[in-house]
Amino acid sequence: MILSYNGAKWHELFLPLIVAEAHTGYDVIVADNASTDDTLQYVQTNFPTVKTLRIEVNHGFANGYYEALKQIEAKYYILLSADFEVTHGWFPPLRAAMEAQPMLAACQPKIRYYRERDKFEYAGAGGGFMDKYGYLFCRGRIFFDIEKDHNQYDDDIEVFWASGGCFMVRADLYHKVGGLDNELYAHMEEVDLCWRLKNAGYKIGYVGSSTVYHVGGSVISYGSPQKLYYNFRNNLILLLKNEKSSKLVWLFPMRLVLDGVAGLRLLLKGDIKEMLIIVKAHFHCYRDIGKWLGRRRENKKLITTRNEEGIYRRSIVWDYFLLRRKLFTDLGWKPRALRDK
Repeated sequence: MILSYNGAKWHELFLPLIVAEAHTGYDVIVADNASTDDTLQYVQTNFPTVKTLRIEVNHGFANGYYEALKQIEAKYYILLSADFEVTHGWFPPLRAAMEAQPMLAACQPKIRYYRERDKFEYAGAGGGFMDKYGYLFCRGRIFFDIEKDHNQYDDDIEVFWASGGCFMVRADLYHKVGGLDNELYAHMEEVDLCWRLKNAGYKIGYVGSSTVYHVGGSVISYGSPQKLYYNFRNNLILLLKNEKSSKLVWLFPMRLVLDGVAGLRLLLKGDIKEMLIIVKAHFHCYRDIGKWLGRRRENKKLITTRNEEGIYRRSIVWDYFLLRRKLFTDLGWKPRALRDK
């Protein structure tokens, strides 16, 4: 399922190989998210084997998939952003991992950067993790440091979250836990979904033998005010919806302090607009706290045995900024192999 908004330029580049590889076992569907150009007509004319559907009103990235996947019956869904280039043989390793492990709810391939092809890509890289305070990072990308791929992450491991840019998930479990939360708009919605799946006892995986390339920043530009806003707002919402109560009672106030420090740092640098964006993100989270706590009550009904594999038990902020641990290997932490019990 490729969600597309005015994405004809990406389809011209990337759909030919996606369609050519479909013989390995998948159907291709383009969901047009209320494009204002001729994207849908372009796909229908140039790729007659691709199925299409149209969403009449664009309410964001997460909502586009939320609406589209309600219309599709399948054993697995692969959510693939329009600005992804696949490679020959990218699909079979993902399917093999899912087929071999019934408790594997979702997985991602290795994600490299389209423009600097020897590097990992910011959004997903070699699998996603979360530290003890709820901050997200990737193997191959910690904050501003992005590693080159020297085949150091070709293994299959269990992670905390898989990238929504190229995300394979069991369709029945996707719907069972409520799918993507369309209120998150366009950032961390896949982390929220992965957390719900893990709280239901399932695993999330990274499959290093499959590779795709991502252009990046086509939905929300990296470094943009919008990206900063959703980074802070949605991260707080993830905690409110999914974290266990015994931890949330101290973690949420702690995050208020830590995010305040981040805002003060921006203020001292003269980045007043960015500091105000953090304040706005917090305000909007608190304004709707009743709604998020309602979602939390719904999620609690699905909790069985929480799977906390992929949570880094230290502070990634402390390790990166103060201890100068820039690479994943500097952390001295080895994730569990995907096939380990």
